[in-house]
Amino acid sequence: MAMTRAQQMVDKYIEAEMAVLEGRSVTFGGRTLTMADLNQIREGRSEWERRLAAEIANTKGGRFGYSLATFE
Repeated sequence: MAMTRAQQMVDKYIEAEMAVLEGRSVTFGGRTLTMADLNQIREGRSEWERRLAAEIANTKGGRFGYSLATFE
């Protein structure tokens, strides 16, 4: 499977999070983020992880990796 935009964004947010945790500032989307912005980075990563999960679910026919059983 080719890397999607959502996967690229998740990867970038993880890189930014690691950089901030290491004490560096990161310029991301035209903004400079520092340790004080770690929550914003994590919120952004969560959003893109949700989008990635939706993309994956769409390629699997809308299923999220679980099944429902009917017991009679």
